[in-house]
Amino acid sequence: MLGLMQNQALTISSLIEFADRHHGEGEIVSRRVEGDIHRHTYKQAASRSRQLANALDALHLQPGERVASIAWNGYRHLEMYFGVSGSGRVLHTINPRMHPEQIAWVMHHAQDQVVCFDMTFLPIAKAIHSKCPSVKHWVALCDADKLPADTGIPNLQSYEALLAVQPTTYAWPDLDENTASSMCYTSGTTGNPKAVLYSHRSTVLHAYAAALPDVMCISARDAILPVVPMFHVNAWGIPYSAALTGCKLVFPGPGMDGKSVYDLIELEKVTYAAGVPTVWQMLLSHMQANNLTFSSLKRTVIGGSACPPAMIAAFNDLYGVEVLHAWGMTEMSPLGTLCTLKNKHLSMSDAHKVKVHLKQGRALYGIDMKIVDGEGDELPWDGRSCGDLLVKGPWVLREYFKGEGDTQTVMPLIDGWFPTGDVASIDADGYMQITDRSKDLIKSGGEWISSIDIENIAVAHPAIAMAACIGMKHPKWDERPIVAVVKKPGAECTREELLAFYAGKAAKWQVPDDVFFMEAIPMGATGKMQKSKLRELLKDYVLPDLR
Repeated sequence: MLGLMQNQALTISSLIEFADRHHGEGEIVSRRVEGDIHRHTYKQAASRSRQLANALDALHLQPGERVASIAWNGYRHLEMYFGVSGSGRVLHTINPRMHPEQIAWVMHHAQDQVVCFDMTFLPIAKAIHSKCPSVKHWVALCDADKLPADTGIPNLQSYEALLAVQPTTYAWPDLDENTASSMCYTSGTTGNPKAVLYSHRSTVLHAYAAALPDVMCISARDAILPVVPMFHVNAWGIPYSAALTGCKLVFPGPGMDGKSVYDLIELEKVTYAAGVPTVWQMLLSHMQANNLTFSSLKRTVIGGSACPPAMIAAFNDLYGVEVLHAWGMTEMSPLGTLCTLKNKHLSMSDAHKVKVHLKQGRALYGIDMKIVDGEGDELPWDGRSCGDLLVKGPWVLREYFKGEGDTQTVMPLIDGWFPTGDVASIDADGYMQITDRSKDLIKSGGEWISSIDIENIAVAHPAIAMAACIGMKHPKWDERPIVAVVKKPGAECTREELLAFYAGKAAKWQVPDDVFFMEAIPMGATGKMQKSKLRELLKDYVLPDLR
């Protein structure tokens, strides 16, 4: 027997239509790349999203074809979240911090048909447009009169001009909720970017779960500043949860420095902010140097990498801001856990509460998790046993787009469970804590750096025989890469020469901070480099800028 409820698909277009109908006057504030503050409402955002959908129809884009964005957090990017996905196309958010060659590679891999970019990223677009044969339309996210006379990109269009000729009414297609909605590339242990392809269903369910009281606790009474980029796992799903709840949205645009973030928080009376530790460290430094306080901010979600205890203490003790520690992955849409207290903790000492807050938190509804030993046997939730962390749920990756990275070999599902590559413990109350990372990826400032990419560039140097890249702890960036190398017999190469060799081959922030010359890199019996032994050898090493 089936239930007798109405059958309405969970689609992204339903989120913006709900916001339009029930929270139409809700504010959306953006600091634009033009330098000014732009203000409009959910009703206007919905109207412009429908115009964008009409524009994509006029460009003859077919259902499922990809539209790429290279953009900061702002109202135009928000419109793409709904106008592209809602009309049945797939929004491909691109990280502009990647090297241009890698951006061109992912655009070719995704077969993007349209690319929309902020004018900040015009140099990137000019550098790659001739290397992206699949792209039929290049669109600058600006007014027509802001287009330079000579952009170097044939037939470059203005986003505003594209929308201006379109009607504000649109019949959103009746999509299967499992239809692909958006995609985000993530670095993997193979060194090649891999695409995670989200669905309407997974996105809407994630938006529901993220807004729950024990997760982000988002309501129409909040003014939220997502500093986490919209090109990074859909800004942790916040734009979708915002439409679902009708909260005020405040977008920082390119202003990510401490002063810019603080000024926007105060100007717009932000109650809730989300971002990686690097951004908050800049904010705290600015505030402490200028003896500033918050007038409205009450809580912040910190993820991307582990939040230092001193940062949690500074927010809480100095400024009265609650820190919500979060953990997730691109492959998880991304939220997996968030750290909020249970009722039993409220009467405990502050010291005990701090110990809880340092953990990555409890699974939100929709995510199940477990830790297993090397034989795959589940380990107890005792807060001491550590094992490989596995997860499953309706917004967790089943396989990568196009099978890139050979999911079934590199990251096979284990009886329906996705191996995260992290090592963790779980206590009796369900609080998970990451204790190690089984991957060799390096997380710097909330962004992943592929150690294999760094190694491949090093060994391309004519004097280098072998290379191993590892991450070293850094107080500001969490980790920074160094590369250990073995020179070919009789060959000469200095530290400066090898670091200079990375120019043009990797983004500046991906270039190693140092080179460590070795006679031999530790090798295992199977011929694989043993990075655990390398880390042990270099346990007393200090990065150059910390000496």
